[in-house]
Amino acid sequence: MTAYVEASLCPAAKKELAQAHGEAGDVNVRAVCLPNPREGGKLNLAIIGANARRATEDSTAVVFIGAIDPRASGFADPILETAEIPTIYTDSGSAAMDRTLAILRSAGSGSLRGELQDRLARPNGDPPLGD
Repeated sequence: MTAYVEASLCPAAKKELAQAHGEAGDVNVRAVCLPNPREGGKLNLAIIGANARRATEDSTAVVFIGAIDPRASGFADPILETAEIPTIYTDSGSAAMDRTLAILRSAGSGSLRGELQDRLARPNGDPPLGD
């Protein structure tokens, strides 16, 4: 399975994933680092759209992890929602990957995307998203 991670969050997300040996239970997980959607302090909508579309074109994508920015998420979310790819917007790539792995470890045999989507929509009982 693949987690698509925004550039600024990717080093910490990959470190967390490496500590888990790239696994969540019986599931192998990899992180794909996406280009930075900020150029000179400004958002580049073309990069945001390309990042979101890249995730939607991958049948192994289970989550999109992006930096907290309402303008960026407002543009990316409609693209990601069409493919039912759940999102985590955070300031901690490590915490987002940890949460993703915890949900995948406890997921049933059904759709991993669906399980992530459900658990992220109702965070009660899920591992906290923080440092």
